[in-house]
Parts: sequence; C-alpha cells; structure tokens
Amino acid sequence: MLGASGLVGGYCLDYLLEHPSYTQVVLLNRRKLKREHDKLVQHEIDFDQLNKSEHLLVGDDLFLCLGTTMAKAGSKDTFYKVDYTYSMQAARISVENGVNQILLVSSVGADKDAFFFYSKVKGELEEDIKKLPFWAIHIFQPSILLGERNENRWGESIAARLGRGFDYLTGGLLTKYRPVEAEVVAKAMVSAAQRLESGITIYPSHHLQRLAEDETFNKRLKEK
Repeated sequence: MLGASGLVGGYCLDYLLEHPSYTQVVLLNRRKLKREHDKLVQHEIDFDQLNKSEHLLVGDDLFLCLGTTMAKAGSKDTFYKVDYTYSMQAARISVENGVNQILLVSSVGADKDAFFFYSKVKGELEEDIKKLPFWAIHIFQPSILLGERNENRWGESIAARLGRGFDYLTGGLLTKYRPVEAEVVAKAMVSAAQRLESGITIYPSHHLQRLAEDETFNKRLKEK
C-alpha cells in the first residue's frame, strides 16, 4: 500500500488490518507511521528512486492512495510527479512483480482532455493504468472528501459545504459531485478487492456508499 498517511489511505489501512483475508499489510512511505500491528510491515522509501525498492512491491493487491494538492505541491511539476509519476511507476513495477489487482484512488471528473490541470493529470493516470496487464483494475472516483485531516485544507472544507447545499437545492441532480466521507471510499476499496472480479471497473463517487455497505463484506468483518 502506498499513501497510507493520507485521508483515504489511513482509513483504508484500518480496514485492511481488520479484514481476515489479509495476513500481512506492507506500507511503503517516506516516513514510518507511528503505528504497530501484528499484520503491519513498514518500509521507508525514496519515491524519487522507487526502482531501488521494487523488490518490496509484491503481493496480491496494490492499494494506491498517493496524492497531493496544487497548494501543497507548490508547482504543476511537483504535483504531476506525486500524482502521476510516482503512482505510475509503482503500478508498473507491481504488475511486473506479479501483483494481481490494483485499487486506485482517482477523482471525480478525471479526464486526460480536461481543462483543469488536476483533472487532466488524474485522467492521464487512469488511462495509463488501464493499459497495464493487471488481472483486475479498480478505479475509484470520489468527489470532495469529508473527514478529519492532519493538515488544514480550508478550501475543501468550504467546497464540501457548498457541495451539500447545491445537491440539496438541485434535488440531487449533482449527485455525483456530492461530497463523500473518506472512510466510505476506503471501505469501498477494500470491499471491491474481495469481489475478485477481473477486468477494469470504475466506481463513480455516488456509487461508493452502496459498495461500502456490501453485506458480504460487512459480514466477514463481523465474523473476524
């Protein structure tokens, strides 16, 4: 798993450690998280020299939750490196190492021909991930994420409130742009991995709640 220090990634890690299907969860981060668990293995890596850590990208499922913001990145080049280059390199190495499934956090509106740079980069990544020979490719396209963050993203907080308001005023016409809880996205990702469905599957933001509430998935958690 890459991106466990992020909002979706943190919740995803919780569900992976809790789920009985996984005997080991391997994290690749710049810095180790202050967390311990019998299933958890952590490795500090340099994403700019990911090839030196390629032997660590092995297993059954690759959960790819890397991402930043333009404000945090500081430039388009840095944003592209984090959101496209690192993710694409990790995916390519993983599939070459025999990883079966990839579960990628993308974004609503991802489109390689988009006007907005953020959406364009997400779209390019999706298109190139689809070309890799994974047995199964799962792409999640959440809208604005709700949940506690370690950093202050006041712009997203305001947008989330506006999103709820517009959704209410339009009677749900903008449903796919409705803000979604980060925990729901994470739960949907782990749930999708258990379905063992080959091919490429795209999960729009407004479908994630239903997937997260999958009865079979929840039953397995309760039986743990």
